[in-house]
Amino acid sequence: MHSDLGQSVVAVPPLARHDDLSLNVDANRALIRHLEAGGVSTLMYGGNANFYHVAPGDYAEVLDMLIELASPASWVIPSAGPDFGKLKDQAKVLRSRPFPTAMVLPGIGMATDAGIVAGISRFAESFGRPVIIYLKAENYLSVASVTRLVEQGVVSAIKYAIVRDDPRQDAYLAELVTRIDRQRIISGIGERPAVQHWRHFGLRAFTSGSVALAPRLSSALLGALKAGNFDEAERLRQLFLPFETARDDINPTRVLHDGVTLAGIADMGPILPMLSNLDEADRRRVAPAAKALLAQNAAMAKGAAA
Repeated sequence: MHSDLGQSVVAVPPLARHDDLSLNVDANRALIRHLEAGGVSTLMYGGNANFYHVAPGDYAEVLDMLIELASPASWVIPSAGPDFGKLKDQAKVLRSRPFPTAMVLPGIGMATDAGIVAGISRFAESFGRPVIIYLKAENYLSVASVTRLVEQGVVSAIKYAIVRDDPRQDAYLAELVTRIDRQRIISGIGERPAVQHWRHFGLRAFTSGSVALAPRLSSALLGALKAGNFDEAERLRQLFLPFETARDDINPTRVLHDGVTLAGIADMGPILPMLSNLDEADRRRVAPAAKALLAQNAAMAKGAAA
C-alpha cells in the first residue's frame, strides 16, 4: 500500500459546509472533480478539512460523502483522532467502510510517547488495518517508537511535517530514513520543502494543500521530480510560494479553506469551529495569490491541450 503513495500528489483539501455547518455536497464534489481533473488520485482529509473538530455523531456522514463523491479510481484517506476517545469510537465506524487506511491526527494535551504508541496500536487493531501517523513535532514520538510501530505492522506510512528553517538540516528525518523504508515517508508540508526532501532525504511522495488550487502544477512538480528534472521542479515550486507564504504568515488551514472560495473553484463556506474564516484584511491579501495560482494552473491545462 505504501508503494502507491507516490503515484499522485497526496492532496489534503479543505471540506465545504453550508452556513448551518451541514456538509455542502455540491461544493465538495466540485473541488474533488477539480483535483481529479488535474491528475490527483489520492485525497487525504485531515487538518485542512478540520477533522480535529468533526463531531463523533457526524463522522459516518462525512466518510460516506467522501466515498460517494470520489472517483472509483481515487484513493480516499480519512483521518481519526486526535484523542484516544475519538480513535476508539471512530475505529468502529471506519472498519465497516472500504478505506485501506486512515491517518491518526497528532495528539495534543496529556500524552506520552509510550501512551501514544499504545493508543495508535489499539486503534489500528480495532480498525483492522495499518494506519498512517502524522509527525508534526519531535516530542510527539521518538524515532525508535515510530520504527517499532512500522516493524509491528501497525503503521504503514508516515506523514512527516516537522517544519525546519532549512529542510536540508533535519537530524530527526535523517535518522528516520536510515531506520524506515523511504517509500513509507511522505513529505508532509506542501511544495515548499518537497524538492529538498526528495533530493536530500530520498522521499518519494509529498502532500499538498495548495494542490486544491493548482492540481496540474503540483502534479507537474511531482512529474519533474520523478524525471530528475530538478530545475523544472524548482521553477514550479516557486509558483506556489506566494500563496504558501500567506498560509504560513496567517494560518495554513484558514487560508487554504478561504483561498479555494476566493479563487472561484467552490464555495467552501464557514470553517468548522473552533477555527474561523479569514477577516476582510486577510481576504484581500489572500485573494490575489489564490487567483494567480489558479490562473497558472489553467494556463498549464491550456498548454497541455494545445
